[in-house]
This record gives sequence, C-alpha cells and structure tokens, in this order.
Amino acid sequence: MKKIKYFFTLLLLLGFSILTDAQGGNPEPVGKFMYSNQRSYVVIAVILTILTGLILYMVRLERKISKFEKNANS
Repeated sequence: MKKIKYFFTLLLLLGFSILTDAQGGNPEPVGKFMYSNQRSYVVIAVILTILTGLILYMVRLERKISKFEKNANS
C-alpha cells in the first residue's frame, strides 16, 4: 500500500512540474534584455561571490570552534 501511495505522489509531482513549465518556449522580453546585455553574467558573479564568502566564513568559524573545543578538553 505504501508503494502505491509513493507512486501516485510521484505522478502528482511530475504532473505539477509539467504544468508549471518554468523554462518553456520563448523567453519573455525581460529575459531577452538580460541575455542581450549579458547582465546575467553579472548576477551569476555576484551570487558566486556571496557563496564563496559564506563558505570561507563557515570554514574559518569551524576552525575557531575546533580550537576552542580542543583547549576546553585539555
């Protein structure tokens, strides 16, 4: 019975993804404008910069926490 529920849930989700079709057909004028002026590359660069900063911050924070834990256990 569980397998049937999962199967119908999967079919339902696939149906929703087909209905929404966010990447379909012709891009709207805004999309054409972004691609024509290559502004999408700027957006990607900003997102990558933010993600890189967050990852570096988390690594640095993890090192500090590990150092404090090591000192606390000693």
